[in-house]
Amino acid sequence: MQISSRFTIAIHMLTCMEAFKDEYKVTSDFLASSINVNPVVIRRILSQLKDAGLIEVKRGTGGASIAKPLEEITFLDVYRAVECIEDNTLFHFHENPNVNCPVGRNIHNILDDRLDRVQKAMEKELESITLAEVITDLNKNLQK
Repeated sequence: MQISSRFTIAIHMLTCMEAFKDEYKVTSDFLASSINVNPVVIRRILSQLKDAGLIEVKRGTGGASIAKPLEEITFLDVYRAVECIEDNTLFHFHENPNVNCPVGRNIHNILDDRLDRVQKAMEKELESITLAEVITDLNKNLQK
């Protein structure tokens, strides 16, 4: 299992918005050049971040900016904004295990609680990390 690159792209985008807010107009083309992806990908993620209330986007070439204090934006907020998970469930269970098989008949009940615990642990960790920490680490790295 692998979380899509939308999550790390979104973190990169938010970091750029903060790092360059006073120097550049942070547009989808600007972000795409930093991340080295197609601006269409950036625009899609910008829309998701905007819908989640994490950023503001000015029409045309106005640029994007962060809408909340950095300490209030967690990795979980970003993850939920950009990762398209069905029914808020990280693990997609295969739909039709063979009920005539003893494993197929029971596997869902056996795994459900365990997979739910794994998802909750991941979400708890994501919730403990803020965008402010990323910016602090970026500034430390820039001083080296």
